[in-house]
Amino acid sequence: MVNTLFLPELREMLAEQNRAELEEFCTTLNPGRTAEFMEGLSNEEAWEVLQYAEPSRRSEIFGYFNEERQLEMLRDHDPSQVAALVEEIPADDRVDLIQELSDERVQEILPLLPVQDRRNIQRLRSYQGETAGGLMTTEVAKLGEKLSAREALDELGRQASQLETIYYLYVVDEDDSLRGIVSTRQLVSSLAHPELTLGDMMETDVVVANVTEDQESVAHKVERFNLLAIPVVDASRRLLGIITHDDVIDVVREELTEDAQRIAAVAPLEDDFLRIGLLTLSWKRGIWLTILFFAALLTAFALRHYEEELQQFVWLVWFIPLIISAGGNSGSQSATLVITAMTSGQVKFRDWHRVLIRESVVSLLLGSFLALIGFAVAVFVAPSVRDALVIPITLLAVIVCGCMCGATLPIVFKRAGLDPALMSNPFVAGIVDILGIVIYINVGRVLLG
Repeated sequence: MVNTLFLPELREMLAEQNRAELEEFCTTLNPGRTAEFMEGLSNEEAWEVLQYAEPSRRSEIFGYFNEERQLEMLRDHDPSQVAALVEEIPADDRVDLIQELSDERVQEILPLLPVQDRRNIQRLRSYQGETAGGLMTTEVAKLGEKLSAREALDELGRQASQLETIYYLYVVDEDDSLRGIVSTRQLVSSLAHPELTLGDMMETDVVVANVTEDQESVAHKVERFNLLAIPVVDASRRLLGIITHDDVIDVVREELTEDAQRIAAVAPLEDDFLRIGLLTLSWKRGIWLTILFFAALLTAFALRHYEEELQQFVWLVWFIPLIISAGGNSGSQSATLVITAMTSGQVKFRDWHRVLIRESVVSLLLGSFLALIGFAVAVFVAPSVRDALVIPITLLAVIVCGCMCGATLPIVFKRAGLDPALMSNPFVAGIVDILGIVIYINVGRVLLG
């Protein structure tokens, strides 16, 4: 919901070109609140307000706009003003934005940036988007190991305006090779010991990310070791940059969204749901729906194959939806639980036997419970109690089969180097549907003669 509290005043200040009040508006409030109060302004009005803020403050406020609005502003306004804003945006964020602009617009903006920033942007653009290199920022605190705590603080003060974070200080040699890490808290607490150098107090066992490492792997490292930032190095262990926890949160959110979409048998969307083209959305949903449609045809062919038995025992047809849904739902439950456990790192391939044992026990408990309910219903429909046994036996077998398929297939996919989320609920349900029909009819053949 748009916050309209200051809209009349803002528009009046813009109309009167009231510099003093506009500057006060940009500096008095928290940048996030300032951006919130500007939501009701048009892009032109919001851009004009931003020009009254100091460059660093301007980039902070701009960072709270949604990405679509940010891109529209960068595309539509004077290149020199855009370049002045881009220069103040953190390195990793500005590269992400520039990647979304047209090549023509990028060529208008880049020459207006300082040489160092221009080279930095071009370097970061060379890394693939879903790797540590594409995620990192080069604004990192690098200090020599021979510095004392006081000297390090002085040097940090000189670098501070160019740094995104100072949670960790990275100790490097003359070639920028990573030697160790010192926390800011360590540095401050060591001021009482002036003889100590960074080399004396640094931790040398540093968790790092390789510049070509997949972003999901980096996120797991940050989560596992509870890091606020992780350094990014090349094959020679030369420090290239860092990935901060806020970027990792974005990666985790993105990966979870992709997995959720795959579990629903939708190809991952590259854009927001409300912004993606309808034809693209239809394609991403339609391609998997088509595959599932042909899978469902196999169920129809299975039913046709058993047409003679179903004509002879018509009452069996009444329970087909029950059998199919019980197997499909149990398989979908198992698949979802296993996929999410594997995504979060709770389950590895080596745990497959534990997963299967647990699913075997659970499926027997669930199958037995639902079989009792099914039998209670079937005795009122079947010609005899003996005939009614088809339903509980089938339900038990189908639920066990569904749970085992749902638990096994994602593990097999992961072992094959594929995303386990590809073995989504609809796929598992489609497989179990066919198996359910085969099991149902064959149990009926045995018990009904």
